[in-house]
Amino acid sequence: MKKREKALLATTATAALATLALVPAAPATAASYTVEVQLQTISTVKESAGVTFTCPANQVMTGRSHSGDENGYTKYSCSRILINGEQVTVESRSWSSNQKESSSNYETTDNRVITGRWHSGNENGYTNYESGALWWQGRQLRLVPGPWTSNLRESSHSVSASPYHVMIGRKHSGDENGYTNYRFASVTVDG
Repeated sequence: MKKREKALLATTATAALATLALVPAAPATAASYTVEVQLQTISTVKESAGVTFTCPANQVMTGRSHSGDENGYTKYSCSRILINGEQVTVESRSWSSNQKESSSNYETTDNRVITGRWHSGNENGYTNYESGALWWQGRQLRLVPGPWTSNLRESSHSVSASPYHVMIGRKHSGDENGYTNYRFASVTVDG
């Protein structure tokens, strides 16, 4: 090989190495998470009785149905959440302030989910809600709110969260012939 060819080959190799060094590395692959929301318990309470209903430990509200007036019965559905097969914990449970049932409008804040409800009396009675934060592997999970449901007649309705969703809001207007709406959110793990 001639001197000129060797010099040209060395220059080309150096340029190729410099080009390789400037090419950015491929972005890291985001972690993959599987979220499961599994129905665990369904409980029935008399609506007007002043019963404090709370989901069992590490479960959250995912459904509600009611039939009749304030003397009718309400069913609450509670579910547990698993991330990659590992149980999510529900921490820092606390109660909201009272709202008059006939004009109640409650929605959780700060990535919290509904875990309980208390109601006493008829539509002129009071309602309040318990909420909690979801934690997995030392980090609080994030909730992405969806839209409110359409109007459901309070005296005859049943609602359940779609897969991967939990209840974060409820509002009601009027008596048992008035309307109730719910808001659900999907559970996400921020990387």
